[in-house]
Order: sequence, then structure tokens, then C-alpha cells
Amino acid sequence: MSLKAKLNRSELTIGSWVTLGHPSIAEIMAAAGFDWLVLDMEHSVLELSEVQSIIQVLDGKQCPAIVRLTSNHPDQIKRVMDAGATGIMVPMIKCAADAKAAVDGVYYPPRGQRGVGLARAQGYGHSFQAYRQWLEENAVIVVMIEHVDAVRAIDSILEVPGIDAYIIGPYDLSGSMGRPGDLDHPDVQAAIAQVLEAGRRANKPGGIHVIEPDPQALQQRIQTGFNFLGYGLDIRILDSICRTHLHHIRETLKTS
Repeated sequence: MSLKAKLNRSELTIGSWVTLGHPSIAEIMAAAGFDWLVLDMEHSVLELSEVQSIIQVLDGKQCPAIVRLTSNHPDQIKRVMDAGATGIMVPMIKCAADAKAAVDGVYYPPRGQRGVGLARAQGYGHSFQAYRQWLEENAVIVVMIEHVDAVRAIDSILEVPGIDAYIIGPYDLSGSMGRPGDLDHPDVQAAIAQVLEAGRRANKPGGIHVIEPDPQALQQRIQTGFNFLGYGLDIRILDSICRTHLHHIRETLKTS
């Protein structure tokens, strides 16, 4: 079943973030069993050529590749989709017009406004018509709700045809509320709850990024009602495992 179909059925999916450019890292993560991987172009040094190489690896593992953009710009949307991305994750969506612009950037006319070109996604020109059909049936568009303006407009954002899921960016959201990093503040928690409830009303899957690789924190988010969850990221998983294991080894050596 495609990721889009799972989202349409509001099934629980768990993905993660890729910020390092070597394709082997994404390959290892895909083989571990993540339902999707986000290739983060916003908060990493990943270049488009690296993103395409990683997408090629993930295709081989049948793991959907979602590219987190630097902005909601049609040129960047077009290029990552032409590279073969399953979909996009769009930062700083603040209103329905922003969400509509993202949809327009992914789909060809008459549904959208994407420019037509021949690249990897279109079989380098050999399978453009097949790609058009694939696009309609499989492309995934995820909006990032990470500003207080988006919370105020959440119902209209989720009503935009073509939006498949949302994910909350808690740090930017707290910053837009004048409380950067204070994720436990009642106002920030109330805003997160408001978005979650709007997602339920709209029957749109949604989630939040559990940045630290903590299974209990992930389970808590699932119990809260989120079903499109980011779990960790390559650098945090690597750092956490290294530090935890070395700490355990050194403590064991002290007592041996």
C-alpha cells in the first residue's frame, strides 16, 4: 500500500529525518523499517544532487522519500519532484493560500501549475504519461504547522484539496508565540491541542517530530492521537546511541 493510501486511511506511520548526505545512512534507516524518510533541505547542508542520490537509494528500498523544502517556492518544489521525490514537506504554512500554492507546485495543469519538464521522475522522458498518473495516485503533500498564524487558520488550511497530512513544528511554533523552546508552556500546549483537534475534524493525519529517540515519548504522542510521527533524526540517533553505550561501558568498567 502506498504512503498516500495509508494517509487516506489515517493509518499510523512512523518516519524519521535524514540530514547527512551519504546515501548509506538513508539506506540503513530505510532497511530498519521506517515508513517514510524526510530529506531535510531546510536545516541541513543537503544539496539537490545529494537529495536525488538518496531518493534513488530509497526507491530501491521502497521507502517513500519526502523532501522538506527551504521555502514554499514553486521552483524548488518542481526540482525535487522532478528528482523523483514521493512528496514534499512545506515549512511555515500560515494560511490556506500558502497550502494551495504548495499543491499547485506539485501537480501539473489543470489541477496545479507545475511546469512540465523531463527528468528522473519522468523516466528521463520515456514515461511522462505514466508519471502523470503516478503523481495523481501517489504524491504526498505535508504542511508544517509551526506558526501561531497557522493555528488560527488551521481549519481552512486542512480543507485545501491536495493536502495529505500535517506535522507540527513545536520549536518554531513556540517562538512565534514569544516563548521559544518553552514547549511545555500552557499556551504552546493549547495550540498543539487545537491543531490536533482540527485534524480530527478534517480527518487529516497529523503528527509532531519526536526529536530525541525516546520510545516512551513516541508512545505518548501516539496515545495523544497523532498518527504521522517523525521519530528522531540521523544525527540524534547516532549521537544518542554512541553516548549511551559508551556511558554504560565506562560505568561497567568502573565496577569491574
